[in-house]
Amino acid sequence: MISALRTIFTMLVLGVLTVVFATIIIGAALVGVPNRPGSLYDVLPRAWARSILWAAGVKVQVHGLEKLDPRGTFIFICNHVSLFDILGLVARLPRNNFVAKAELFKIPVFGQGIRILGTVPMERENQKAAFGSYEIAAGRIRDGSSVVVFPEGTRGTDYSIRRFKKGPFVLAIKAAAPIVPVIVYGTIEILPKGKLFLHPGNIDVYILDQVTTSGMDYDDRDALAATVHERMESVMNSLYLNR
Repeated sequence: MISALRTIFTMLVLGVLTVVFATIIIGAALVGVPNRPGSLYDVLPRAWARSILWAAGVKVQVHGLEKLDPRGTFIFICNHVSLFDILGLVARLPRNNFVAKAELFKIPVFGQGIRILGTVPMERENQKAAFGSYEIAAGRIRDGSSVVVFPEGTRGTDYSIRRFKKGPFVLAIKAAAPIVPVIVYGTIEILPKGKLFLHPGNIDVYILDQVTTSGMDYDDRDALAATVHERMESVMNSLYLNR
């Protein structure tokens, strides 16, 4: 009963704030408010995510944020097991754009709002279109915004690091941007894939050491993906899975 009430309350907060904040963002874009660091395009998504986390009774702790140069642009490579991964990352990571499934852009108001923010639509079943999306994401990086990518694709059902798709690593090489591997833990206990009712809890986000892409070309994509996968798997195993 408590879980159901918490879920209903969270969904109400989500629904109201999504409509209100997306409408403000759309209006700001229409009148020409520039999208730059510290603008409402930065502030409102962070406030949106933090408000939903508060409603759900979820706290986020970030480990290693001091490793990031606040002036730098990065490709954040993250594991993905829950919708709350996204909320935790939006709430706490520096200015960024997400690569997100194309279906989200069809949601009225919300879809237009995230498009204005710079979120990149990804058609996961169309490889050619997917690589086109990574071209757009590379442009976002060159314009000074970091990008968040879930290389596993869809959400998993446990915390083991699954096989990576190669596209995000082609993106990193093309943009000549450093990769920052990120481990997210605790979100399955809050809202696992396929479940309706959420539970309060804690999310831990670990910022790992950067992986450089300097001097790499297309042929290095597999080795780069393997390096990042090994690093994330090693940390996840040492922190949680092999204890």
